[in-house]
Amino acid sequence: MARYLGLTGLALASTWLLGGPSVATDISARDVAEALFKSAKGSPVDLSGRSLAGLDLAGLDFKGARLAGADLFGADLTRTKLDGANLEGATLDRATVSYTDFSGASMKGAVLRSLTVFSDLEPNPAQAPRFKGADLTGAEIIARLDGADFQGANLTDARIKPQLPSWGAFTPRAVLVSADFSSANLTRLEVRKAVLRFARFVDAVVRTADFRDCDLTGADFSGADLSGSDFTGANVDGTIFKGARGLDTARGLPDTVNTDRMTR
Repeated sequence: MARYLGLTGLALASTWLLGGPSVATDISARDVAEALFKSAKGSPVDLSGRSLAGLDLAGLDFKGARLAGADLFGADLTRTKLDGANLEGATLDRATVSYTDFSGASMKGAVLRSLTVFSDLEPNPAQAPRFKGADLTGAEIIARLDGADFQGANLTDARIKPQLPSWGAFTPRAVLVSADFSSANLTRLEVRKAVLRFARFVDAVVRTADFRDCDLTGADFSGADLSGSDFTGANVDGTIFKGARGLDTARGLPDTVNTDRMTR
């Protein structure tokens, strides 16, 4: 009983720390589905500020709906189409986002913490959500996002933070193996200590980003603008910097790990 109570207390504390639903759900999944069915791209449903916490919204097409400030804590968004939606300031903590399409969505200041992305312990990159062309300016992301598509996205001032350690079993790190940031705007992106093995940053704007202590093994920065970015302590084994601009102003390159194994 004591152990059960302890786990319950930890779960409640975790929910509180992640900013759980501040209000009860004020609309049903059926009501949402009906409203979306009747809507059109030119006249999107307005769910701004509404609580959709915990709802099963899997597979729905939101047709560019307005969800600014909405609470989607714990919602099931599996295969949900949120492309072009307004999710500015929305809360998506603990949401399930397998195969979710956020392409072109406006997600300024959104929080996406402790997301459920993969159905198995071994990540399947095909299940990763798509953020192609999305505006994630100032967003906060805590999730494992191997294979996620951020091509052309705006992550200016965004923060990709480490996941919380699980019973001390691992060192907290953000993991985005093979994620694609090609042509994205990563100005002042904070992604310190992240695992970005084989990630693509081709032609991206990566000015004054924080890559300190990241694992950049095999990552590709070809043609990227790296002006003022900090690579101190990063592992650059096999990292590609061909045609990259601003390397002369990038910080910490002499203090990287496996410096002699990167390609310039």
